[in-house]
Amino acid sequence: MIDFKLPSLGADMDEGTLLEWRIKPGDTVRRGQVIAVVDTAKAAVDVECWQDGEVFELLIEPGAKVPVGTPIASLLQAGESADSARRQVPPKSPVEQAAPAPSIPSEAVAPASRPRVSPAARKRAGELGLDLAALTGSGPHGVVTLEDVEAAGRAPAPATDRGPSDRQAAMRQAIAAAMSRSKREIPHYYLSETIALGPAMAWLQARNARSTPEERLLPSVLLLKAVALALREYPQLNGFWREDAFQPAADVHLGVAIALRQGGLIAPALHAVASRPLEQLMGELADLVQRARSGSLRSSELSDASLTVTQLGDQGVDAVFGVIYPPQVALVGFGRIAERPWVEAGQLCVMPCVVASLAADHRVSDGHYGARFLGEVRRLLQSPDSL
Repeated sequence: MIDFKLPSLGADMDEGTLLEWRIKPGDTVRRGQVIAVVDTAKAAVDVECWQDGEVFELLIEPGAKVPVGTPIASLLQAGESADSARRQVPPKSPVEQAAPAPSIPSEAVAPASRPRVSPAARKRAGELGLDLAALTGSGPHGVVTLEDVEAAGRAPAPATDRGPSDRQAAMRQAIAAAMSRSKREIPHYYLSETIALGPAMAWLQARNARSTPEERLLPSVLLLKAVALALREYPQLNGFWREDAFQPAADVHLGVAIALRQGGLIAPALHAVASRPLEQLMGELADLVQRARSGSLRSSELSDASLTVTQLGDQGVDAVFGVIYPPQVALVGFGRIAERPWVEAGQLCVMPCVVASLAADHRVSDGHYGARFLGEVRRLLQSPDSL
């Protein structure tokens, strides 16, 4: 039997509130299956199971707020039975098994300024993360009983009732914590290069002219694909800094920075970008943006990104120099695509260009390596057929 723990859905998440279970004891679950919905500071997220198994027990009730890493369910592994698993679980103590007593000894009652709570109810409230002061007791003299705590734990999660201002404040705090950690712990270095996009924009215009509106591509898809292919050649920028060492990512999963309508920012991952055809990538990007803004992301999309790309060209800025999202080790930024004076083959002309920037972790790579990476991005964008 193994414990399924609340996963970290990014460096800016310390805890989550369980909103809903999508499974029950006895269900068979598969890797990648959505088993719960958890509310974070940024969004309600579909949490996926990370292995096959059978649900033995749900350890947390909807409405409970728990820290990342807390066991929330237990799963039976192949060959295990519920009976054998029960024999492994330590028996409950008499206090845990007993129903609340009809009266509470005076020494067990809190002072008048605090709620009166039975020992079993106090223990269970701690497990569920409930505020005892907010509960109304149904026992003698207003004592909060175990039944009161269980009923409160089954109530809808408080997070669903938070107003827009409360959620936005929580999101800003989460972003502040993650970015402060990044600037405090990661020795950033920054590089930028202006890239001519004449061939890429001409290729894109010709392709879109012979495509239906649904099949047309945006320039951002070319930029994402070029970054992903370049990362295959420069893998020290694609991975994580964990336990004082660099861990390369198994594939190129690009986090895409998305501004939310209510304010704030989220960067879910597009998976295996380097191997996706442009048409498929365009569809997946549009779907990801729509779901991010409607609050229906999956846990893998918030935990898998191996490098983040931020594009602020639609806001009119020439360049963006971002902050690395830990535990990632690099971030790529793109400004607006605009016509600029350019010298081509010794002749002055007007060329669509974009400023590409790189923020990278000096513990893993250096400026020479980063410059070569940006050069590879430039080379790929000069040959759009190769994307």
